Amino acid sequence: MAKQNKKQLSLKNITKSSVWDVQENDIIRMLQAAEKEIEIKENLSHYINIIKTAFDIEEVKVDRPEVIRKYEARGMKIAVLKNEDSKQKLAIKKRPITRVTDLTYENIRHISAAQLIDVLDKNFGGGWDSLSQSIKDIIETGFDISTTTLPANRLHKAGSMYDKKIKDGFEVLEIQRGAWTEAIFAKEKPLTEKPKYRMDNDDVDLGPDDDKLQDNPIDNDDDDAFDDDDLTEESYRTTYETDPEDLTLEDAEAAEDEEY
Repeated sequence: MAKQNKKQLSLKNITKSSVWDVQENDIIRMLQAAEKEIEIKENLSHYINIIKTAFDIEEVKVDRPEVIRKYEARGMKIAVLKNEDSKQKLAIKKRPITRVTDLTYENIRHISAAQLIDVLDKNFGGGWDSLSQSIKDIIETGFDISTTTLPANRLHKAGSMYDKKIKDGFEVLEIQRGAWTEAIFAKEKPLTEKPKYRMDNDDVDLGPDDDKLQDNPIDNDDDDAFDDDDLTEESYRTTYETDPEDLTLEDAEAAEDEEY
């Protein structure tokens, strides 16, 4: 995934998304570099709130060695900030992404497909459909996801969906269900810019409802013009709603034949 060079980041341009690209030492450097900038110091709470998107921050109110050691035992780094004639200490630690509930729209593009598979593997055993729709929406913002469920001895055969996905660079999580296996495939989506369209006012005279039609054009005359050849593997998922234990080998063969 394309990421902004963390050396270019400062408190002036850090966002709730880019803050996931940096570590504790980078945050400490930014805070210390901003000590002489009055504008930033006056709005420090604003920048702290952005940092808290990805980091736990606590003010060290009791500055004693034994207290500092307790913060460090929790994996926190200590930032020393100068405020005129006094010093302020902050304990900082980046939030780990270890559960599906840790995933957000801000951080989903700052993890790899392998990391996503690890998070999924640690958090559920019920398959893709066990996730809430909100979590699925977050994941699919940054990743192409597809699934299939087949008998374990058929999943890895040459030329199968599994074989093609692996060759195409997908990471995979396999979930065992007796003699069946659900495979969840994940691949990072490329970062793309939204196309910008320009239309001269003299070209079209839009009525009050025409702008909606422009954004979502529908030709009702083509309802019957659907072409079966347009279906691809990415057009559907093969995950069964039925309990895999209830399915027979003949069902599996028929399902796999339908994939191709």
